[in-house]
Amino acid sequence: MGSKAEQLLVVLSVVEGRQFPRRPRHELVVQAKFDGEQLATDPVEHIEQPQFCTELAWELDRKTLQQHRLQRTPIKVQCFAVNSATSARELVGYIILDLRSVQEVKKAPKWHPLLNSKYTKLKPAILLSLVLENDSKEAPEQVKAKDAPRRQGETIEDVVLREDEGYHQIGPPDCCTDFFVLSVTVAFATNLEQLIPCTMRLSLESPHFFFYYTLLGNDITSEPFETLISPSFEPERASVRVRSSVQVFRAYLSQQPNLQIHLCCGNSSLGSAEIPLANLVKAGVDLEKQPATVEGAFVLVPLSEAKHNQLSIPADLQPKVGVSITVRREGIDTESPRFPGSPVGEQKPRPVSPSCCSPIPLVHPPTESKSNNFLEHPELALPTSPGTGDSLATQIQTEPEPPTSSVGISLPKISIPASAHHYYFSMDLRSIQGMDVGFSAKCILRYSYQFFGNVSPITTCPPVEVKKNVEVLLPKSYCAFEFAALPHQMQETFLRMPLVVEVLHRDANAEDLLLGTASVQLSHLLTAEKTRFVGQFGQEHWKQSFSETIPVVRARGPNDKVADLNYVTTLEDLGLVRVQDVLVSESMQSDVPMLFSDGAPGQPPSAVVAPTELRETMEYKVAMELEAWKELQEDLFDSQLKQKELRHMQELLEETRRRDREREALVKKKEVEYTLLEEQVQKTLADLEKREKQLAHAEMEMQRLQKELKAKHELSMREVQESSRRLREDCLHQVELERSKVRLLEEERSRLQQQADTKYKQLEKEFQLYREQQNTKPEVRLQSEINLLSLEKVELERKLESTTKSKLHYKQQWGRALKELARFKQVRSATQQLLSRCRIHRVLLET
Repeated sequence: MGSKAEQLLVVLSVVEGRQFPRRPRHELVVQAKFDGEQLATDPVEHIEQPQFCTELAWELDRKTLQQHRLQRTPIKVQCFAVNSATSARELVGYIILDLRSVQEVKKAPKWHPLLNSKYTKLKPAILLSLVLENDSKEAPEQVKAKDAPRRQGETIEDVVLREDEGYHQIGPPDCCTDFFVLSVTVAFATNLEQLIPCTMRLSLESPHFFFYYTLLGNDITSEPFETLISPSFEPERASVRVRSSVQVFRAYLSQQPNLQIHLCCGNSSLGSAEIPLANLVKAGVDLEKQPATVEGAFVLVPLSEAKHNQLSIPADLQPKVGVSITVRREGIDTESPRFPGSPVGEQKPRPVSPSCCSPIPLVHPPTESKSNNFLEHPELALPTSPGTGDSLATQIQTEPEPPTSSVGISLPKISIPASAHHYYFSMDLRSIQGMDVGFSAKCILRYSYQFFGNVSPITTCPPVEVKKNVEVLLPKSYCAFEFAALPHQMQETFLRMPLVVEVLHRDANAEDLLLGTASVQLSHLLTAEKTRFVGQFGQEHWKQSFSETIPVVRARGPNDKVADLNYVTTLEDLGLVRVQDVLVSESMQSDVPMLFSDGAPGQPPSAVVAPTELRETMEYKVAMELEAWKELQEDLFDSQLKQKELRHMQELLEETRRRDREREALVKKKEVEYTLLEEQVQKTLADLEKREKQLAHAEMEMQRLQKELKAKHELSMREVQESSRRLREDCLHQVELERSKVRLLEEERSRLQQQADTKYKQLEKEFQLYREQQNTKPEVRLQSEINLLSLEKVELERKLESTTKSKLHYKQQWGRALKELARFKQVRSATQQLLSRCRIHRVLLET
């Protein structure tokens, strides 16, 4: 155990957490750093007790471990909260583990509280165990930090298609060697009629609907179905083979966006449902032993252009599609999804164009026509059926009648359905104007439309020079086509396929230069006004015309307009095709020439054979056989015509019923919408009525409060005025009293002053008299008088002092009276402020 080469593993077991808050759309990740290597656990849900159940290991030798112990190298464990939507990381807290306490003896895990935790009130903790393991034995797979499995947060490489080997590679080829099968099954669909926009015209839209989704970069489309009411189609499964490992494949699925399944009609998507692929990872299934499956009925949500008319639909009427997604390891059997319907048929992904709803061509190339110019003798042709790869008919060719024959027989080479119509289509490219290409262009126009039975392009000639701001008439630009087709076939083709006119610049010294293209929407003819006219055989036919000026869009670069093209199109319906399928028997073909074998040329048969033996001649028998055959063929034709009529009537009845069911479904949908609207309106009216009552009650309450407040205000105003008046009167009375007291004191003081002056004068007179008598009276008498005078003087001084004190007291009383008056003035100003506030409050209440 003391060798230098001995390898050790420092294993940190992160078991679980406790006292964490529940945070939706957040995950917890524990990250540990030691010896320059940083390891992290898989993200788990941010709940009260997150379960990590992960071991993080670092490999080192014993000498390095001793150095780390001497240096006191810590193991820092950090806990992060990761936002699932934005991947923003937020540190929740950390734990410091001491490496010196690590031993090779396993101990029970201990709870370690998070330091500097963000959740201070809860005090979260993590259950950790740190142990030292001896890794000297060479294990088949050593657990190393650098060889740890790929974490969920890391980026997975792009999917690589190995087309020659038949699988998709996810992850490094050296370590990802297991094979898996990813399957998507579309089993059923219900209430699809709820997705039909109110503006969609069912009679003009494509009757084919299908589901579309993308699986590992492959565009998958289901088999089309014709009705949205109780759609009938067999469940289809699309599977791809993947080479990867369990960890990498689960990490890849967790990073993928939701699988979107679109319901498409023609070139538009009516709605889509989203199935999260991450649920395959969260299923908790070991892919090594059993498959992981996510299945259910998912709601189809209409697109933004149809949401403005989409109300809240009850759960039982919501459009749903049943989908099952399965991931299994190759070699493990899995059961088909338990959805109602036919058994699932395995199919490989069918690649389609990048646009999920690109139109499917209706016609296959018909028999190549030799005509390359404008038609002087139009050909009668039939387009091909959209449902099969065989042509309904090619050009009708009949053999000319023999010049010497009295009975003409023509043998058509093809068969034409009895319900096919004979159409006459003409197109006149009248003028082109406003050419803006930077030079004077010599233009020719070219187009082709395979549905008319002519694959060679039609080209105008000769070239015409077109300048800017000049309108030029196109010579020899009229072209007509005669063709036979079924009416619905012609309508579907005109709706799906526009006629593209190419505008080219012809230069004698160079190849033709494509200036731009113009798309002629032949569907406008179907909605044009019909005009009745009489045909060649006196039958009434219908005619429709449409003219328009359309822009010529630049062929390369930005889609700018380079010119304007004026055209006129005409469509004539000449009724049913009169050429029928005639089957000529071999006896008929061999016997007919014998009718004219004898006799001279130009003579009638009666000149060769006698009239008496006419019934027994071979010619007569052949003629009778021919007549019988004609009657039989007429009867067969009538019976076939009746059967076709009955079949078409049945198809028309079924189509009418289907459209009636669709209309009934739309009416029911509208009834549900109107019912919901009516409930909303009634609820709104009830809320408005309740609100109006509440407003009336609140208004009455406000008026009552205004009256009460006004009465209280008036009462308080009267009380304030009365108290102010009383205070003012009291103050005035107090002031008058003080003034009368002061006045009395002044009078008393003046009286005493006069008395003192009088007394003083009297004493002075007596003193003068005393001085005069001093000389005559004895000294004792004089002394006694002096004492008496002294006493009187003391008495007068005492009275003067008392009068002075009284004067000071009155002055103090006067100061207190002035202070009280100032206080009364402050009370009056406060009262006036209160009155002004009451007036402002009353004005606010009135407003």
